[in-house]
Amino acid sequence: MSGFGHYARTADELEREIVKRGIAIGLDWDDKARLRELAQQALSCTPGCMMKLLRSPVRQDKLTGELFALSELMLINMRQSAETGMHTHGGPAWKAFGRALYEAYDAGASIARTEV
Repeated sequence: MSGFGHYARTADELEREIVKRGIAIGLDWDDKARLRELAQQALSCTPGCMMKLLRSPVRQDKLTGELFALSELMLINMRQSAETGMHTHGGPAWKAFGRALYEAYDAGASIARTEV
């Protein structure tokens, strides 16, 4: 195991921030249809789209952009930990949104962002 990866701690921190954004935008983590809709939006959001959301004066848009950015960090954390042989995941919100992202991707959602 690499001595520099703090994947579990990062997952816990991301989970807390994902939950906060979800609460702020009124997200129900059991609403699979809404999660799928958000996941499709997140996957198709270009860097320009992301910046527009993050810079929006509309609080709901900004929080949605932050949720999308956090989900990208979530996927990066899982990928990097898997590359070191670790299985990393967060709590219920992480799992619910992660599942929706994978389902949206499997259903053919286009990924507009460049890989980080």
